[in-house]
Amino acid sequence: MLSIRTFFIAASLCLSAAFAADKPNIIVIMADDLGYGDVGCYGATAVQTPNIDRLAKEGVRFTSGYCSASTCTPTRFSLLTGTYAFRQKGTGIAPPAAPAIIQPGTVTLPALLKKGGYKTAVIGKWHLGLGDPEPDWNGELKPGPLEIGFDHCLLLPTTNDRVPQVYVEDHRVLNLDPKDPLWVGNQAPSEDHPTGITHRDTLKMDWSHGHNQTIHNGISRIGFYTGASAARFRDEDLADRWVKASDAWMEANRESPFFLYFASHDIHVPRIPHERFQGKTSLGLRGDSIVQLDWCVGELMKTLDRLKLTENTLIIFCSDNGPVLDDGYKDGAVEKLGDHQPAGPFSGGKYSVLEGGTRTPFITRWRGRIQPGVSDEVVCTVDLAASLAALNDIALPETGCLDSLNILPAILGEAGAKGRDHLLQQDNGVSGNFGLRMGDWKLVRMKKKGKTQAVVTRKSRPENAPVHALYHLPDDPSESKDLSAQHPEKTQQFIERMDAILSAERTR
Repeated sequence: MLSIRTFFIAASLCLSAAFAADKPNIIVIMADDLGYGDVGCYGATAVQTPNIDRLAKEGVRFTSGYCSASTCTPTRFSLLTGTYAFRQKGTGIAPPAAPAIIQPGTVTLPALLKKGGYKTAVIGKWHLGLGDPEPDWNGELKPGPLEIGFDHCLLLPTTNDRVPQVYVEDHRVLNLDPKDPLWVGNQAPSEDHPTGITHRDTLKMDWSHGHNQTIHNGISRIGFYTGASAARFRDEDLADRWVKASDAWMEANRESPFFLYFASHDIHVPRIPHERFQGKTSLGLRGDSIVQLDWCVGELMKTLDRLKLTENTLIIFCSDNGPVLDDGYKDGAVEKLGDHQPAGPFSGGKYSVLEGGTRTPFITRWRGRIQPGVSDEVVCTVDLAASLAALNDIALPETGCLDSLNILPAILGEAGAKGRDHLLQQDNGVSGNFGLRMGDWKLVRMKKKGKTQAVVTRKSRPENAPVHALYHLPDDPSESKDLSAQHPEKTQQFIERMDAILSAERTR
């Protein structure tokens, strides 16, 4: 028979374990420009992704997992705010010196989790602006992640094809020498400022369109900057730095529940993975960057195993938009594509509201809680705010997360659980192009022709397609057979529903 003291010790341990299980650690790994068909568990054979495949084997692989937009800034905005990006002006692809797009006081996923007792960090690509009315590169970069719910950040402030190539840690440019200030601008600072045009013969990676202004590390970028010599990083070292920082932060916060938003830059241009990954695939630097991304996933998983946190950590793997090949640099992505299909069976890719633009890899793993399997339910990154708040019994304020739905049972792969019954898809938000999926059907509104190259999928939407087109996705995943004429009533129903969503202030 147990003594009273032993009984209370055992009861205390049980209560502690139950409390920990109620507040799992959460890691959201967001890839960049990774397509549905770019990883092994979604059909890729030209590139090996054993760590991402392991996540899928041990968790739920979604065949209808989406990001909310087909470009980076709007998807990242929606992930953190739970609100469709088209509802707020200025959420298109952010320029190098963009001010903070998410302002203090906004209801955000990290702020909600912080209220629930979580430690919170974002490590990786930010691309949501810093400062107000513009970044103070030589002072405090406020507002930023720390003003909207994160306790810590180590950032690439924009995206790596845009200047500047420096890290931001919390509120300041890391390793910045005050005697060598950082200047960022839209115009060349002097006539002799080296650019990808004036010094093209010095580049180690040539540009194909745009991306021909300031040169750093032998690669020309969008925008101009000078100074900050000691603060500049080497492109090849980005993944290593972020993995190392993530491992250290998780170890330092292992005693409390934590939320880590690991925002990879792979496989966005310029694709310059570390030398140890270069040449690992037949797909050139784009494929090699996928291998590097997979390594990052594996390293984070190893850290969880080492810290004995695997059974109490929910990992969500996703991408910010679909694939693109030539996105401004001559890196061999087109020439070395072979039979690889980055978007899988879908048409379109980055910049497009066709399925290839927003239907991406989406995997959840929580060992011991999520039963391994495959789900056809519709889930989206915009729903992480409401769903992860629900996981921790955190109430959503009425004024926030306007389009985030609680689909937690579907994310956890529970039997019979339903995902979204509808999903609005947008591109960069300025073209007027949208998609609306409801059930097996999808309406596409194409007011302006997109820029996605057909070579991504070797399929393209007909040139004479009407503004509105209706597709039945199970029979036509490539969205090549417009059925609007055969189903005028359904088409009109979808048009009215799309217009209602676009004109409303919210869908939640």
